[in-house]
Order: sequence, then C-alpha cells, then structure tokens
Amino acid sequence: MNDIRIVLAQSSSQLEEIFEVRREVFVKEQSVDESEEYDEFETSSTHLLAIINDKTVGTCRFRNTDKGVKLERFAVIESARGIGVGEKLMFAALSKVDQSHTIYLHAQVQVVDFYKKYGFVKVGPEFLEANIRHYKMVYKPTSL
Repeated sequence: MNDIRIVLAQSSSQLEEIFEVRREVFVKEQSVDESEEYDEFETSSTHLLAIINDKTVGTCRFRNTDKGVKLERFAVIESARGIGVGEKLMFAALSKVDQSHTIYLHAQVQVVDFYKKYGFVKVGPEFLEANIRHYKMVYKPTSL
C-alpha cells in the first residue's frame, strides 16, 4: 500500500502544490471558476498536504470563522482516490483543530456520506455554492 504522509504547509512552494491539486479537482474536473476557488482566506487558513512518493496528491484547509472552525477545500487527485487519502486528511484536520469550538464544513452532495463516517451531520437545507449542490454539516462525534 502507498505510504500517505500528511504535512502542514509551511512554504510558498507547498501552497503552489496545493493550488495545483485544487485546480485539477475543482477548476478542471468540477468547472469551478478560478475566481471562486482561490479566496481571501488562503493566507489565514491552515493548509494540509497529502503526499505519496514525494508527490502532493491531496489537500484540505481549515480556518476560524465567527461560526466556529470551518474545514474546507478537501481535494484528492483522481489517480489517488479510494486509497485512504481523504480519510487521512480528515483525521489530521480533526486532530489539529480546537475541539471546543463548533467544527463544520460545506459538503458537496456526492460526498455527504464520506463526511458522515467521521461524525458530521447535515444541518439545514441544501444550497448552491460555486454552482455545486452542498449541505452544511456539523461535527458531532457522539453521533458515531
């Protein structure tokens, strides 16, 4: 099995690798406009990279908001899907955030079940974000 390492982004070159993964997944695959994909929170967010054989294959970020800690921008390149990259990113993110705050995310409808496995529950109605259907999901670890 592939050795998946999760590391904290600490350089501009790592941030470029993250942006490339997100460009591949969100901009190219899902047709998200680049102006929506990259935002004013890039420098204030904490970014994680998933690395296999020295290649960045996945990423996510988290940041503090007025509603709690928001996990976002989970992306794994197509060739690395289905081998546990998303799971490792989720466990790493949850281990690094302040658990005393509300932890939430906006899940694309097709990955709601993925987030449910880790204790997230849907809250509220479906909504559009970047022209993609989403649900707000809140982390409720006791519901596991």
